[in-house]
Amino acid sequence: MPGAVIIGAGPGIGRSVARRFAREGLPIALIARTTGTLTDVTEAVSSFGVPVVSLTADSADETALRAALDTAAEEFGIPDVVVYNAAIIQPDRIGELSGRGHLDAWAVNVVGAITAAAHAAPAMARRGSGSFIITGGMPEPKPQYVSLSLGKAGVRTLVALLDQEYGPSGVHVAGVTVDGPVAAGTAFDPDDIAEHYWRLHTQPRHRWQREVLHSDPGVIGDEAVADDSAPVSP
Repeated sequence: MPGAVIIGAGPGIGRSVARRFAREGLPIALIARTTGTLTDVTEAVSSFGVPVVSLTADSADETALRAALDTAAEEFGIPDVVVYNAAIIQPDRIGELSGRGHLDAWAVNVVGAITAAAHAAPAMARRGSGSFIITGGMPEPKPQYVSLSLGKAGVRTLVALLDQEYGPSGVHVAGVTVDGPVAAGTAFDPDDIAEHYWRLHTQPRHRWQREVLHSDPGVIGDEAVADDSAPVSP
């Protein structure tokens, strides 16, 4: 039975999105860098009684990520939805991060999403259905988060490119742009944010959206968005 694949299955958005799809009865494949993260999220998802497979892979490691996606497909078939939620979140101003550091951040923030899409979307397109959703952020770049601002601009462009490539074949490609720090009980509660992913996945084709912005109109400031991958040192 096809299900949902969550890449970057951390304790915030990743867990909430996995629980949201599990609530609808979909099998869940979780992909994260560490077994500790996977254990916590697996326990949170398993309470819904759906099949869950937990897979360890660094999204910047193309071989490992493709292998994890293959394993997920062997378990549940071509996925109904793939969510790319991995990111390196770190404060860095222009000139503070080395060239290597920028490349490492770009590898997770953008290239991992390309790898996942290139591996999963063609099979969805051949089937004629499916969703590929990327967690975005930074609708406006912030000078104290240079690598993240560049990465989120990159995945916004990637969503447009993937939509052009796979949308005509029935794959709904979209981004959820989170414009604030994710925390339970706030305007950026991950359970509230997770509703966007389910709504995008279930939208009829004539109403497809390519981007949903989750923001708090009452907050003005320079908060950084928060995906679920822990900050990684360059």
